[in-house]
Amino acid sequence: MKQRAVGPGFQPSSTLAISSALRTLATERAGIAAMEAAVAATGPQDFGHVFAAVVDLLRGIDGRVIVTGMGKSGHIGRKIAATLASTGTAAYFVHPAEASHGDLGMIRSGDVVLAMSWSGETVELADIITYAKRFRIPLLAVTSNPDSALGREADLCLTLPRAEEACPNGLAPTTSTTMQLVLGDALAVALLEARGFSATDFKVYHPGGKLGARLTFVRDVMHQGDEIPCVSTQAAMSEAIVEMSGKRFGCVGVIDTAGLLVGIITDGDLRRHMGPTLMHQVAADIMTRTPTTIDPDALAVEALALLTETRRSVLIVADHDKRPIGILHLHDLYGIGIG
Repeated sequence: MKQRAVGPGFQPSSTLAISSALRTLATERAGIAAMEAAVAATGPQDFGHVFAAVVDLLRGIDGRVIVTGMGKSGHIGRKIAATLASTGTAAYFVHPAEASHGDLGMIRSGDVVLAMSWSGETVELADIITYAKRFRIPLLAVTSNPDSALGREADLCLTLPRAEEACPNGLAPTTSTTMQLVLGDALAVALLEARGFSATDFKVYHPGGKLGARLTFVRDVMHQGDEIPCVSTQAAMSEAIVEMSGKRFGCVGVIDTAGLLVGIITDGDLRRHMGPTLMHQVAADIMTRTPTTIDPDALAVEALALLTETRRSVLIVADHDKRPIGILHLHDLYGIGIG
């Protein structure tokens, strides 16, 4: 195979690629740092003050956040709309070119338009801007130029600080789109915190996939009713062993006369008490007192953490009164994709 000539100034392609990547990361990091400084400025005309006003406006609307943008700003806009929608703020992306051919009908009273354009002079946004002003739909701008056509018409303008693009030609949107993306995340997080959006709410919008599995609650996967192995404190050990063997969880909960969980008997307890007197004893004599339990409203990942921490394979699920209402095996968690 013919070898490539290597001169004294030659650098391996991997070295060049790494050097380029580091420059890109440094340039985009500088853009984010500039944004951070802008958000920290909270004077009446400063970015932070406008950002807070935008959050207050979006928090109080009855309709949706209509995100729009052209080119790379449009791609970022789609992601922002998706993030807002998944975190409790109704949002939808409308392509500005399609808006001019009928999709303006998707924008209605009660909505707010969030228009994105680094230059603020994107021609394709003209019809959406005109429509918003005609029907008194609040218009929010994300641009680096507040004196642009978009910036001038906006009710609130989030003016992004000027920053150097990572592209060596200064042409390909790189740092600018990163800044737009970070701003969208900041808006989404501020809104979900303002609304008190919880993991329970998040699960409603993410029922599928690995994320859905990690947001499953114990009550959704626990075994209930007759599947729960339980005996009374005065039950003979022969009865306890039959109950343990029949339910196949390797343990049996022990309850008092009020039906409250007071102990548990595991395979380990049987081994420790194995002897000629075992079958002459009752459950209360053998049980481990104050068993580890979990609340039915705990996340399944919390159950996995507890099982891992205590080196157990089974947890009894109990309500606030310590009444057993379910049982959860490690394999149940594996079965839904956790672990």
